[in-house]
Amino acid sequence: MKNLTNKKDYLQLVKSFPRLGDLIEGTVIEIGRNEIYLDINGLTTGIVRGPELFDESGEFSNLKKGDKVFATVIDLENEKGLIDLSFRQASHKKAWNNLEEISKNKNLLSVKITEANKGGLIVYAGKIQGFLPVSQLKPDHYPRVEEGNKNRILEKLKEFVGQEMKVKIITIDEKTGKLIVSEKETSTTEKKLASKYKIGDVVEGKISGLVDFGAFITFGKDQEGLVHISELAWQRIDHPQDVVKIGDKIKAEIIGITDDGKISLSIRRLLKDPWKTVKEKYKIGQIIDGKVLKINPFGLFVEIDPDIHGLAHISELSDKPIKDASCVAQMGETLKFKIVSIEPDDHRLGLSLIKKNK
Repeated sequence: MKNLTNKKDYLQLVKSFPRLGDLIEGTVIEIGRNEIYLDINGLTTGIVRGPELFDESGEFSNLKKGDKVFATVIDLENEKGLIDLSFRQASHKKAWNNLEEISKNKNLLSVKITEANKGGLIVYAGKIQGFLPVSQLKPDHYPRVEEGNKNRILEKLKEFVGQEMKVKIITIDEKTGKLIVSEKETSTTEKKLASKYKIGDVVEGKISGLVDFGAFITFGKDQEGLVHISELAWQRIDHPQDVVKIGDKIKAEIIGITDDGKISLSIRRLLKDPWKTVKEKYKIGQIIDGKVLKINPFGLFVEIDPDIHGLAHISELSDKPIKDASCVAQMGETLKFKIVSIEPDDHRLGLSLIKKNK
């Protein structure tokens, strides 16, 4: 306990002494089998024990003596005369404090959509649940259905489940556990952030999300752009995860900025275009081995090499008319093809299947 030399020191001590519900910092001084003791600024000692030791984030799982850590005061004096503290509640408190700071600074927040109901979307910011009302979706995401059919609206909203979305906090109240967010309100912020960039700029960031139609890259300060699947690589791919994964560090070129600040990016434009030299590698009439990547009603997509893919139209698969390409080839099968056309400018290479019985 600090020495008290005068009334001023005493008042300062009273003012600085922890209160119920406070999030305080302490230093680990002892670690027991099911309890941890903390020194609270030389004023007193706190203890974290039992279920209060554990939190969902795992932030407090590897503590050692001397570590500084935050905990929440849950009892000012227990049966041992110590302050009871909680790591579990501290983790929760820190999460809300972080959201309060984001709200105060009017920054954007990334949330994950986990459920949908007729009123909107259930979202999670970390481990804090929030709600995004239908009315707060951007116009291009608002579910437009005939006669406002609520069941159809719900079907449309369910399409967002599993996706991540940038939002702005419009209501936050830790006491009631209320967190209301808006996607519609992000437009002004996105436009302001995007104003720092121009088409042709090369940015560096990380892959922050994958969807069927492309990959999201986070770069700069809270800026995010979309790389459409067609701009990920020169070769044809079925899904973004074929060439990138979340967390990858990536360079991309800005190829579009909308009026509301949405940024479109391209990775492939920073890569060497293999089609510029395709005629140096391949010739019309050449017989090559190709791996069947995909079977479509109109033919086979074939990998000639990692960068060049070609199409064998269904009319080039057999001497006789066929209705189903799968009757002459299987996915993953390597077959012989003849090159019948090369169009570098359009990134097209036509193939004809060399009949297996020949």
